Amino acid sequence: MINENVEDNTSTKINDFVVKFANTNGTGSASANNMFAKAIMRMGIPVSAKNIFPSNIQGAPTWYEVRINENEFLGRRGGKTEIIVAMNAQSFIEDIEDVVSGGYLLFDSSKQIPADLLRDDINYLGIPISSMCLKEFQNPRQRQLFKNVIYVGALAALLDIEFGVLKTLVGDQFKGKEKLITPNVYALELGFQYASNHFSCPLNFKVQRRDLIGNRIMVDGNTGSGLGAVYGGATVVGWYPITPSTSVVEKFASYCQRLRIDPATGKKNFAIVQAEDELAAIGMAIGAGWNGARSFTATSGPGISLMAEFLGLAYFAEIPVVLINIQRAGPSTGMPTRTQQSDVLACAYASHGDTKHVLLFPESPAECFEHSALAFDLSDRLQTPVIIMSDLDLGMNDHLSAPFIWNDKQKYDLGKVLSIRELDNTESFGRYRDVDGDGICYRTFAGTHPNKGAFFTRGTSRNEDAIYSEKSADYVDNMRRLERKFATAATLIPKAEISSGLQNTQIGLIYYGSTAQAIGETKHILHKQGIPVDLMRIKGFPFGSEIKKFIEQHEQIFVIEQNRDAQMRTLLSTELNIDPNCLTSVVCFDGLSITAKQISNDIIQVIEQQIPNQEVV
Repeated sequence: MINENVEDNTSTKINDFVVKFANTNGTGSASANNMFAKAIMRMGIPVSAKNIFPSNIQGAPTWYEVRINENEFLGRRGGKTEIIVAMNAQSFIEDIEDVVSGGYLLFDSSKQIPADLLRDDINYLGIPISSMCLKEFQNPRQRQLFKNVIYVGALAALLDIEFGVLKTLVGDQFKGKEKLITPNVYALELGFQYASNHFSCPLNFKVQRRDLIGNRIMVDGNTGSGLGAVYGGATVVGWYPITPSTSVVEKFASYCQRLRIDPATGKKNFAIVQAEDELAAIGMAIGAGWNGARSFTATSGPGISLMAEFLGLAYFAEIPVVLINIQRAGPSTGMPTRTQQSDVLACAYASHGDTKHVLLFPESPAECFEHSALAFDLSDRLQTPVIIMSDLDLGMNDHLSAPFIWNDKQKYDLGKVLSIRELDNTESFGRYRDVDGDGICYRTFAGTHPNKGAFFTRGTSRNEDAIYSEKSADYVDNMRRLERKFATAATLIPKAEISSGLQNTQIGLIYYGSTAQAIGETKHILHKQGIPVDLMRIKGFPFGSEIKKFIEQHEQIFVIEQNRDAQMRTLLSTELNIDPNCLTSVVCFDGLSITAKQISNDIIQVIEQQIPNQEVV
């Protein structure tokens, strides 16, 4: 019912509001909610979706938050919500409280809401969804699943979503399963007709078709990472499932089934081995890398901890391997279905001793694809582990993304690998000799030559000819050379992306990874407050010279990240020898994506504290 007593303090909003779906985990709501988000995108309107789900497999509350914003502000907005579809009795009270004053609560009115739960400042849209399903469908499973489809149909009427778009989506989703199309469309129509007959449609929050999507696609980052690994030439995976990284390997496997089957023999040109634990998983990947295969593993924080010793071995023995880390909230098992950027230091220095690893920080599914493919070239070129630092939000949620682009003429960079002919022309071979002065040595694959190019691979110290040695001088020489190689790596990884605004801007914002989603809106908010800022997005570690230069060019630097301890700030300060007092942290570690509102508020607060007598306009 539309509450006539609700004060109309919400003006009409077109293409700028949030819809949140409150469901019970395991009830099949994800497909329907995803269909809603894709319908908005197909109407040419920018949209983002965040799935906030519990670690329990079934039964606990789950939320799916869709932000619609034609100004491309698609990071999590935070705050109260304009429209909530409340389908979970467990979270019902919480969901009612989450509606903005003047907003709407769509609920299943098959049962009445207790009077003491009602707020008098929001509107209630009651639809007898359970009763409708009980009447219209015989199959118990369909009765449950079509509840979700009915409310999507109702939203189409309430928000002015083009019904034809939804019908097309149903056809696409059930292509090859035509028997499922008719009942799904019927369920959509049930919801649409009920809302049209009982409410004044559309509401004051509604959508209007635009042409703002271009060639972008809606896809999750783990799909990008899995496909990027295929295009990057990966043929071997050792893995152990762990949320939120599991779908990386699942996607890799599905694409390999289509792209990595020998057309002549029908045999698979890839191997995926599920190991007994994370230690074995990365051990398999390292072994494959030593043999010349492009190999990887995927994991999350707890897996990084277990893989640390092997990462040290690969670093010291100089064996290529790629690790795709989908970060989540730690420590320990932490909050396994919540997002964070809390493995930065653990990955940068993973393992014991003086160890440093190459990191890549993708910001979008397209970059997950690009960085995954690039990581194999970097790992081979540098003969060292390369870790991709994605996170749960980027990896598992759908994002509007540039299309994945690959140049078929591109050749893989295998680095310094001696062929049999080159070995024939080599007077003597030493596996760890720095011939070119860049810290990167020449290697051979096992079996390349009958009597040249052989060497021992070991984790203990050796001289430049790979002969076992505990001489201090040999060890120091080796560690110094690894240091030179790391400096070379800084010239090979993607440069930081710098966006300068007005000249003489004194404030710079540094960010990385999925935090990028909130930055455009942050800049907009600060600009309206009279605070111009320059932006720098870090794309990899070790840091290039442009990063220190950016910091030195600004009087005030804010480092924005999603962990408690400001790990990137620590890394910048340590690696660039910068006074940490020059870097001000803006952090978020509640397990949800950082918002532009929080970032801008924190920055304004710091500025006001520094200049108490100067009003920020």
